[in-house]
Amino acid sequence: MHILDRIVEYKRKEVALRKLETPLGALQNKVDRDPVSLRDRIKSGSGVIAEFKRRSPSKPTLNVEAKVEQITPLYESSGVSGISILTDNHFFGGSDADLTKARELNTLPLLRKDFVVDEYQIYEASTLGADCILLIARILTAHEIKHLMLIARELGLEVLVEIHNQKELDKLTDLPDLVGVNNRNLDTFEVDYQHSIDLIAQLPADACKIAESGIHSVEVMWQLSDAGFDGFLMGERFMATASPGIACKQMVKDYLNRKM
Repeated sequence: MHILDRIVEYKRKEVALRKLETPLGALQNKVDRDPVSLRDRIKSGSGVIAEFKRRSPSKPTLNVEAKVEQITPLYESSGVSGISILTDNHFFGGSDADLTKARELNTLPLLRKDFVVDEYQIYEASTLGADCILLIARILTAHEIKHLMLIARELGLEVLVEIHNQKELDKLTDLPDLVGVNNRNLDTFEVDYQHSIDLIAQLPADACKIAESGIHSVEVMWQLSDAGFDGFLMGERFMATASPGIACKQMVKDYLNRKM
């Protein structure tokens, strides 16, 4: 079974259990906040979305002792446009508490990065303090994407839809707030920036385009920016270092120096 299939299978069971603990109606009553636009911050700032995560199926010991309160404020002061918090616990070592803590400590827009398969998770994201959610086109149908985008927008949340190929792009019957192109092939885990550059030409001109995964140098950021990407979702590049906040600050500085 492919890792994404395993994650989705587990996530559906997890959501079912959460619904028993806190029914959807009770969750809906907790929604009461005014989200910040990640799209606007990307368009007007560095475009970098710095990600907080402790591990992944391919990197089980990435930064297992990492603490939100130590890293995310440094991300914010580094000049990033937004912060991504990976909340999946079983596969990535994250938690809802990470997102809640990040919301308490930061004013930047927050992306809840998880594997959304049910509208329940969107209401969760809102109550936890997220401003934007991730939808992965590979694990959703076109109808599901449209329905989940509608729910998110009713709550004032923005949506980042992640795609990797033309087939997944064709699932977007409505334009989301942000479209992310994953540089990494999730079947082979190979990173191919040219694949993303070729695909960007197929995106609507007014789409806010985000390059995701495998970005480890400022030179690659420049290459992707020149191709038309507005922003970058980056996690491992920072989290694999001893000081993620410092690594982030230096990379944003170097990128902006050339951009200016």
